[in-house]
Amino acid sequence: MASFRLSIYYLFALLNLSVFAQKKIVLAKIKGGNIAIDGKIDEEEWQNNTEIATDFIMFTPDNGKPINKDQKTEVKVLYDNDAIYISAILNDNEPEKIQRELTERDVFGVADHFAVYINGFNDGQQDYRFYVSASGVQMDCLATEDNEDFTWDAIWQSSVKITNSGWTVEMKIPYAAIRFPKNKKQIWGINFLREIKRTTQKYTWNRIDTKIGAVVTQTGQLEGIENISPSTRLFFIPYTSAYYQKDDFTSDKTLKAGLDIKYGINDAFTLDAILVPDFGQTKFDNAILNLAPFEQKLNENRPFFTEGTNLFNIGGLFYSRRIGGNPTTTPSTASNEEITNYPSNVDLINAVKISGRTKKGLGIGFLNAITEKTYATIKNTDTNNTRKEIINPLTNYNILVFDQRFRQNSSISFINTNTTRNGSFKDANVTGLVFDLNTKANTYNLSGDFKYSSINDINDSKGFKTFLNFAKTSGKYRYLFTGKYTSKDFDTNDLGILYYNNYYSGYVNGSYRILNPNKIFNTFLIEQEVNLDIDNTTNKLQNTSWIQTVATATTLNFFYFQLGLTLNPFKTFDFYEPREKGRYLYMPSKFSGYLEIESNRNKNLTFDITPSFVKYDEANRFSYRIYAGPKYRFNDKFSLAFYTDYTKEANNIGWTETTDSEIVFARRDREILQTELTGKYAINNKMTINLKARYYWSYSDNHHYYTLQDDGYLTHNDLYDNNKNRNFNSWNLDLSYSWWFAPGSQLSVLYRNYAQEETNMVERNLNRNLNTIFNANMTNIFSISLRYFIDYNVVKNKF
Repeated sequence: MASFRLSIYYLFALLNLSVFAQKKIVLAKIKGGNIAIDGKIDEEEWQNNTEIATDFIMFTPDNGKPINKDQKTEVKVLYDNDAIYISAILNDNEPEKIQRELTERDVFGVADHFAVYINGFNDGQQDYRFYVSASGVQMDCLATEDNEDFTWDAIWQSSVKITNSGWTVEMKIPYAAIRFPKNKKQIWGINFLREIKRTTQKYTWNRIDTKIGAVVTQTGQLEGIENISPSTRLFFIPYTSAYYQKDDFTSDKTLKAGLDIKYGINDAFTLDAILVPDFGQTKFDNAILNLAPFEQKLNENRPFFTEGTNLFNIGGLFYSRRIGGNPTTTPSTASNEEITNYPSNVDLINAVKISGRTKKGLGIGFLNAITEKTYATIKNTDTNNTRKEIINPLTNYNILVFDQRFRQNSSISFINTNTTRNGSFKDANVTGLVFDLNTKANTYNLSGDFKYSSINDINDSKGFKTFLNFAKTSGKYRYLFTGKYTSKDFDTNDLGILYYNNYYSGYVNGSYRILNPNKIFNTFLIEQEVNLDIDNTTNKLQNTSWIQTVATATTLNFFYFQLGLTLNPFKTFDFYEPREKGRYLYMPSKFSGYLEIESNRNKNLTFDITPSFVKYDEANRFSYRIYAGPKYRFNDKFSLAFYTDYTKEANNIGWTETTDSEIVFARRDREILQTELTGKYAINNKMTINLKARYYWSYSDNHHYYTLQDDGYLTHNDLYDNNKNRNFNSWNLDLSYSWWFAPGSQLSVLYRNYAQEETNMVERNLNRNLNTIFNANMTNIFSISLRYFIDYNVVKNKF
């Protein structure tokens, strides 16, 4: 009898698992009458629709657990020729506890959320995700398995209402916001998500099994959309901007106007063009004292280069800050000449991109941009005559991408980037083949690439890079193995960014995670990693070789912890710090670690703290860093956050200068202090005031000099006496007002205040550094920008 009961138990368990594993289906019903997107769900159209997506299953933290009856969630879908319409009833037995922080667009904050994930090709590769918070704030992104791109913004409508039994949502998502094949009968991948913030629980309609590494493939299906004839996708976004800039010596007024165009070539492909671009209100770059051998990688803040660029980012060959970035050359000057004007950026003339995907899964992307010829001004100090010299020629950048998806979880991609400069300046071309293959059950992955670069200048060079990766991507225990080879002349830096070449490497990772909460943790993950990078020419280990353990966890009271310990026990060499090919610097072994702590984000007062350290196997050489800061949410509208990031380096070794006869290094002390104050006041879910103020100070104080020997070791240099100390101060303040007064239309007002100061006289007193920067030549900018979204179909229907 006991064995019979046990057999019945296993049978029901198996049936339950099979129900969870199969894809759910929801039918969209055709919309007849009008629907007001007001969050009320009181139209007859909704009442008559009996097709309901319900029975949500917990995604995190307790994966697989059905939603509580008191939080029952019901979703319905309607459609017409223009859009799909979604209603959601989100019951909550404690509606007064629904979190409702107001934020600016694409910022989640402390709020409950509802979302729909749409994959028009039902290929398990990319979602269009549309979120709305319980306070009515919209968030949207393009999502692949590895990335959620919230810089992408679509034009869609939503509204929410708080009720006595929870809250309700209505959405209207135009077909122009998504991509799908031109079929009579549409079958889309779809999932719905609900987040209950106070318990940090996320539920999805179609279960996402965390035993499987892939999330995008685990969607349900939307059926019922038939014989639609979407309107022409043609949108114009004209803008006008006014700027007033003043510093201690000059003042300037500027008026700009331009136009963005978005045209739907067909249901799947879109053309984006930007004419007379204006990026004056983009976020400021965080200037630092960069003593590393590599350039500082800057975030992209220009909308054209962030929105919908997922195709162009395949293979990692595209660094958009190259377009309109720093000039490529420095003019040569005689002893009696000085550079009086050297532009920091190259102006963009125009840019266009075409991207989309066929119904057979072939993604095609083409981006082209042209930057103008740029000059530096050079003055003769004897005669006061000036001359101009080209520092960046007229340049054309383009990218071509073909990305073939298949079997709903795999892809092979071809990428080509090209930089063509006018005249005798160098040209560059890079081609890559990338593949990502997964088993049908998404349990194992095989991925890799082959990339080839060609630089055409006085010294033509060609190089290649390849890697192969095999990984187990499911279950509690996972692992991966990676092998890589990069030749010495491989170079993608004309339109990409590459720091390391001329090495081969091996990487191993093994990990364990819990899939459901236990008595201590909501989530827990521990990883063990080993990485070995070996120089191709000398077969010496590079200093990027290490053994590392990382443990990440969230507790039952929603604290987040991450502990990392890294050991570099090998005899290694730095092949980049000497700034000369073929030379290298010996690096002593070291031990480092960090502990990151984040408090419960649901509380009004939260804090982050991350102490870290590095200890070298060398007398009195060490560094430590502390990042810490509180955030206080006064109410759902107003919050302030402040953080401090302090680093101390003692007896560090770094490159100082390369002369005709030697490479000079210095033993130096460094301090780095960065503080940032951010504030937000949300007037409503479409109107916010934001503050961001940042102060950065760093110095480098050299106290012993050395000469680099051919074997990578240093010998004392008592003759070198050049002052290569550095003291750097930077200040930025942005106070902005943003109003989304209509879908896709925005009025923004910005006050910007900034200054930067650098000297070779080290000043260790913080107060004197603050006085220096605030008494420096401070630049003040006041600007107003208006962007207005025009739908061609609306204009056409009016006339």
